[in-house]
Parts: sequence; structure tokens; C-alpha cells
Amino acid sequence: MILLRILLLPFALLYRILTGLRNYAYDRGLRPVASFDVPVITVGNLTVGGTGKTPMIEHLIRLLQGNHRVATLSRGYGRETKGFRLAGPGDTARTLGDEPAQFYRKFGALATVAVGEDRAFAIPYILQEREDTAVLLLDDAYQHRRVKPAFTILLSDYNRPFYTDLLLPAGRLRESRGGAARADVVVITKCPPEIQEEECIEIEKHVRRYARTPVFFTTVRYGAPTPFGEHRQTTPATEAILLTGIAQAGPLKKYVASSYTIVAHLAFADHHAYTTTDLDTLRRLAQQYPHASILTTEKDMVKLVDAELAEARTGLPFFFLPIEVEFVKNGEDFDAMIQNVIARGQQN
Repeated sequence: MILLRILLLPFALLYRILTGLRNYAYDRGLRPVASFDVPVITVGNLTVGGTGKTPMIEHLIRLLQGNHRVATLSRGYGRETKGFRLAGPGDTARTLGDEPAQFYRKFGALATVAVGEDRAFAIPYILQEREDTAVLLLDDAYQHRRVKPAFTILLSDYNRPFYTDLLLPAGRLRESRGGAARADVVVITKCPPEIQEEECIEIEKHVRRYARTPVFFTTVRYGAPTPFGEHRQTTPATEAILLTGIAQAGPLKKYVASSYTIVAHLAFADHHAYTTTDLDTLRRLAQQYPHASILTTEKDMVKLVDAELAEARTGLPFFFLPIEVEFVKNGEDFDAMIQNVIARGQQN
């Protein structure tokens, strides 16, 4: 693996030059940037793969929805549609992508959910269709610099922080570590709940080599397993078949193993679109382990409930595990920063 990284370093250098030129053009005003009267909050990362963007967007929706009309805008990765789309009752993960479909399923009555590859193009449509929008949340848009954000949240995985990583293809960085300087706040995600103050201070030192901004630490809080599908079980069995289509299944597998005996793990790539063939494989596992329940993520659930999979899904004992962001400390300070962004936007 180390040898492979060394061999890929020349390509990473070329990638750095290209992304550096792009960022330079935006920093110097050589490329156009759209700004809007409504505050835009960007949530993103420097790396490819999961850093907890979806739980963070959901945290922001919960924080703001009581007093403000919130709109979320995602690219809609993995959907079968193209262009701008405002989520409606007939939409599914096929038409929106898995994460926007999750937002709509959970918050559709309280928040506007939209998808569009070009955020600068999509935002005016949202504001035209939802004139009462008070804040826009851009999901996975740290590198989408055509929109000027009022506030930028950079997420970095505790298990693989950006300051130890390398640029693509030698590593997982989408741009150089110096890109962290654009962030208004850095959030270290997926921390162990018992993380010590000394370790937090050490991580902050590393982050501040690249970004002189506040640093917060969060962990994942799992909710009770929730049944879905046509089966009659209300609580999962002690044995579990784990089904995942996410970027990093390790932390979830560790959590499930702390409470259940994992008899099998059917793992797919991130954003995997489930098929009847997948469910046939799952059914064979369920027959092999008749006393096991099937545990999966909420992100996977929104794809598994697709009407086209109804027959293949029948009788399988599905449960999903909801997750939420939990701040290790000073969460109220983070929330206050967000509320201040909205207040400034309303004043302006």
C-alpha cells in the first residue's frame, strides 16, 4: 500500500496543481460567484467518503426548523434523474438520491428538499418556489465554489483526519489541506464518546496549522432499531444480519456487535442501488439464519422501501438504526453560531 501511494504521488501533484489553480481563480475573483439574500450554510469535507454530512444536515434542520423555513440542496448522487428537482410526494431515492430522500422522508413537511448538480443554478428556483425560505443548507458542497456561503462547516473524520491525508489518487483528499482555511468552523466527527480533553487539544493544534477557526468534536448517537417492511416483528432478535451500502461500515459494525451477534455482513459500496438479486441473496442468508433480524442504516432503508422491491422484500425482518450527531462538548456554542448567522442574514 505504501509503495502504491509513492507511485501515485506524481499524479497527486498534478491534481494539486489543477485544484490549486481552480481555487486561486475563485480566491482572486477571476471566476464568477453567486451570492443570495438568504443565508447559505455549506456542509462539506476535504475528503471523499463519509464524514457524517447527513447527520450534520439533520442536526441543522432540527435546530432551525422551529423558527425558520429551511431548504436543503444536494447534488442527488446516484439518482436516475438529472437537473433541478424539488422533492414531492411521488419522489423516492431513485429520483432524489438516497440522502435527499432521507431528508424528505423525515422532514418533508417542515423543510424544503431539492436536488441539483449546479447549486448556483438551483438556488434561484428554490427561492422562487418557496418564497418563505429563510436559510439554505448545501449538502456536500465544500468544493462547489460558484455559490458564496454565509457560513461554511468543514467536517473531518476522527479516524482519518484531513491533516494526515494525501491528495487523490495517492490519498482521499479532494483538494489540498490548505483548503481548510475557507471554513468558518471545523467539526471532528465520529469521535469516541470518551475522548479526553488532552486529545482534543492535540487535534486542535493539528487543525489550526491549516484553519484558524473554532474546532468542535462530535460523536454518533444511535437510536432504537426501527422496523420497516411488511414483517410483524417489533423488536430485533439477538442475532443480526448486517446490511450496509455506506462509505465506512466499520463504526456501525462495531456498535451493532456490542449489542447483537452478527452472523453475517452483506456489504455494498456507498450509495448502492439495491436490486431484487440483492434481496434474493439476503433472503438466502435469512433462511440460513432463521433466528436473525436484518439491521441496516436509515440511508439504506430509503432505498429498500422502493415499490419495485416490495415483492422481494416481503417477510424479511428489516430494522434500521437511526443516528444523530451528538457534540462531545460545547454543542450549545456551535448552535449559537448557526443562529447568529441566520440573525445577521435577516438584519442584512
